[in-house]
Order: sequence, then structure tokens, then C-alpha cells
Amino acid sequence: MNDDVEEAVAAAFREEWGQVVATLIRVTGDWDLAEECAQDAFAQALDRWRRDGVPRRPGAWLTTTARNRALDVLRREAVGAQKLREVAVLARDEGPYDPEFDEDSGVGDDRLRLIFTCCHPALPIEARVALTLRTLAGLTTPEIAHAFLVPEATMAQRLVRAKRKIRNAGIPYRVPPAHLLPERTTGVLGVLYLLFNEGYAATAGADLVRTNLCAEAIRLARVLAGLMPDEPEVLGLLALLLLHDARRGTRVDAVGDLVTLEDQDRGAWDGPEADEGAALLETALRRGRPGPYQIQAAIAACHTTAATADETDWADIAALYGELRRFVPSAVVRLNRAVAVGMSEGPDAGLALVAELEEEGELAAYHLLPATRADLLRRGGRTAEAAEAYERALGLVENASERRFLEKRLAECRSA
Repeated sequence: MNDDVEEAVAAAFREEWGQVVATLIRVTGDWDLAEECAQDAFAQALDRWRRDGVPRRPGAWLTTTARNRALDVLRREAVGAQKLREVAVLARDEGPYDPEFDEDSGVGDDRLRLIFTCCHPALPIEARVALTLRTLAGLTTPEIAHAFLVPEATMAQRLVRAKRKIRNAGIPYRVPPAHLLPERTTGVLGVLYLLFNEGYAATAGADLVRTNLCAEAIRLARVLAGLMPDEPEVLGLLALLLLHDARRGTRVDAVGDLVTLEDQDRGAWDGPEADEGAALLETALRRGRPGPYQIQAAIAACHTTAATADETDWADIAALYGELRRFVPSAVVRLNRAVAVGMSEGPDAGLALVAELEEEGELAAYHLLPATRADLLRRGGRTAEAAEAYERALGLVENASERRFLEKRLAECRSA
């Protein structure tokens, strides 16, 4: 019974955290209080649900419990007229949360409002993305730091400064009117992209895939596409997410172990979802304003449209990564291009590009750098060297599913 309750609370956290926090931020205006009370509600759920059973609507129970906790805190701190007004507003917010439409945008979604608040242009781009992943998706500071490849202490300070900036600058909690949407687009797209990525390949934990994060990113991308139907990069991002998500169900096997792209059952991919992604990509490209999300969607389409792994057009993928570098000159993009070059021109060509990245050191803490080197060495028949590289990758990986995959590859190389 205890295991069932713990599982129910964990599932509720994955599915409801963003909505609970976003609702509390709306009604209190206090980010730290919202997170504190949400955490308290989930802690209470462990005890109360064991005693009373799991409620029919866990999200409503958690929101009400967190709201009541916030009300108690504000009552204790109500030493002035403004605090008393906050208490009055919160006290009137009775019953399960039901979205109200934003007067300027016509959007009634607290989570989307939260994204746009976090993505205000007054905040640095890294802070916009990190803050939204923390408050909306419930990712821990270490998880976000790992995603950004920065130390945990650096990320913690970044989050504190972002919240302080929102409070001190009086940044409004709303979706901006239509004429202000473009200046927030880059940050919002970045949030949705990283939110999906964390769901598609979790940085840490037992599960490789966190389905609820993928679904939430796609849902919010659809809302954004409805707000900005003529913006090709918005369509490109939605296309990219759908094309990746079409393969999500085949990324792990029945016991949760990683299945590589070349070994996935292509017949089990979600055909309608892939077709929708391809159609959106075509619509975006017709706008004649290419961007990084459209290019990444084109790369994903190369994989999705290949009938077999051997028919994948790796040369085209390598060229697309070269084009992507013009928009995103990052070491990770260069690493992905190295993989494509290695597959199209041979392992040695890919290894030469990996060696450049190793020498530069920017990806020294990124497990996929030695893992890529190991895979190219394995494909080239250099199994002893590959084993050494797999050992280095294992020293950096944090996801349990990826760890098991790397251990399997290491054992294969050692026995070769």
C-alpha cells in the first residue's frame, strides 16, 4: 500500500507540479512561497493519502492544500494593507483551479503565462530557460545545471537572481499582447525545447523517458503555434517535437533499457504524429525564413522518413548540422555533426572532429563526448580503445538507463 501511495505522489509530481506552482504564483505573486507551499503539499500527500486514500483528482487536492498553506503563511505575515489584500485574494480563490482568460491575449493557461513571465526580455536568456524549467517542470537545480553544463552553485545563483529581478522589476504575470510576442519568442522556444529534451532523455534518475514532460512541451507548443501561426520557428519547433515524439515509444525496451535509433522498430513509430510533424515542417519552410528549429526538424525528418537504418541519408544530415552551426555555434552541435560525418564518411573522419572537441575541453563533463568517441572506435574495429572511452563515459553518466547501455557496450568491447 505504501508503495502504491508513493508511486501516486510521484506521478502527481510529474503531472501536476507545474500547474500547482503556476496557480500559486498567480494568486500570491511570490515565487519562493509558491514553491515552498507546493513542496509542503506533496509532503502532506504522502501522509494523508496513506490514511484517506488517493483522491480522485490529485491535482485539485494538491492545489487546494498548497493554496491553504500559502494562506496560512500570508496571514501570519499580514502586517500591512498590501499583505491583507493578498490574503483576501487568496482566500476568495476557493475550489479546484479553473483557468481564467488573460484580458490582453485571451489565453487561459497559468503554465503558459508562467513561461512568458520567465521569458521576459529583462532576464538573461539562460536565466529565462532555467527558471521556467525549475518552476514549471519541477526539475531540480542539479538537473538544470547538468542540462546547461554548469556547476550546481552557478545555477543556484542564477535562479535566485532571476526571481529577484522579476520581483524588483515588477514583471507582470501574463502572456503579453500580440505586438510584444516576438521579443519573447526565442526564450519561450528555448524553454519548450529543453523541457521536451529533459522528458525525452532525462539527465538523471531511473527512467530515460519522462513522458509527462514530453506531452507538456508539445501541448504548450501547440498553444504557442495557435498564438503565432505565421512564425516559422514556432511551427518548426512543434514539428521537431512531434517528429521526435513519434519515436519515443521505441527508445526503451520492456525493462527500460535504451534502444539505439538504428535498432528501433520503425514499424512501431507513431505514423500520424510523424506525418503531422513533416507537414508542419513543410509549412514552416514555405515561409522562407529558415532557423535552428526548422533545421533540427529537417534532421529529425531524415531519420523518420528512412525506411531502414541503412537507408538514412547521413551525408544530408551532416550538411544540415553544418547549416545549424551558423545559427547555434555550440560544441554539442559540432559533436552531433561528428557523429553524422562518422556515419557518412567513415569512423576516422568522425574521430578527427571528436578529437578537436576533446582538445578544446568545453564538453569535458559531458558523457556523450567519450561515448561518441567509443562508438566510432567500436565501429572502426578498435575495441580496446573503445573500451577505455566507454569507461570514461561511465564516469560521467547520471541516467540509469544510459548507464546500463554503456556497460553493455563496454562488456561487448572487452569480450571482442
